[in-house]
Amino acid sequence: MKTILILTASIGALGAAAPSFGADLAEQPVKARAAPLPVAAPIIDWSGYYLGVNGGWGTSRNCWDFNRLTSEGCHDSAGGTVGGQIGYRWHIFNMVYGIEGQGNWANFNGSNVSTAFPADTIGTKTDAFGLLTGHIGYAFNSVLLYGKGGAALTSNTYRVNSVATGTEIGTNNDVRWGGVLGAGAEISLTPNWSAGVEYNHLFMQRSNISFPGALGADRVHQDVDLITARLNYKFGSPFAK
Repeated sequence: MKTILILTASIGALGAAAPSFGADLAEQPVKARAAPLPVAAPIIDWSGYYLGVNGGWGTSRNCWDFNRLTSEGCHDSAGGTVGGQIGYRWHIFNMVYGIEGQGNWANFNGSNVSTAFPADTIGTKTDAFGLLTGHIGYAFNSVLLYGKGGAALTSNTYRVNSVATGTEIGTNNDVRWGGVLGAGAEISLTPNWSAGVEYNHLFMQRSNISFPGALGADRVHQDVDLITARLNYKFGSPFAK
């Protein structure tokens, strides 16, 4: 009997201790999961060859001087343009250097009544231009700001028409050389594609334009302003290695 009483007391003691053991487990703190480390944004490398297209608007300011002595007035030839570009860039630290060739079709048309010969209308059409430029810029990772400068050429047609009848009296054309200064901004869209906008001003040399018969010759001064949107494809990975 004494043994039975001892066993009963031991079992009761174990039963009383069980809730305390369960409470101890409940009071144990749950360890929080470690937060995932932030993923760093990829560093864009602008180095490499690229090929692209562009399109936009341009104006050509043309001033005519008859025989270099008498002004016939000025007019703006304005219109659309579309073309392409190819180039190569070097990305060194945050600086980006490059060289680019660009060729565009254009439709810049304009005219005015001659101030020296009111019976005539003088007109200029720029139908193409090309640029060969060097670039220097600064990269804010996926955003590139740059300036550019170099050589430019334009292809032009010059017309003299009768004010009374509108018929063409004389015509001539030329290709002239000059210089260009510009600036632009470009943003990386995908691993290989980028888009941007660019402004250029062309300083073209004066050109002597001869017309048949009694029309003589004019010395024509020309400046060109261009604003274009651009889309480029870069060959190879744009991410820094």
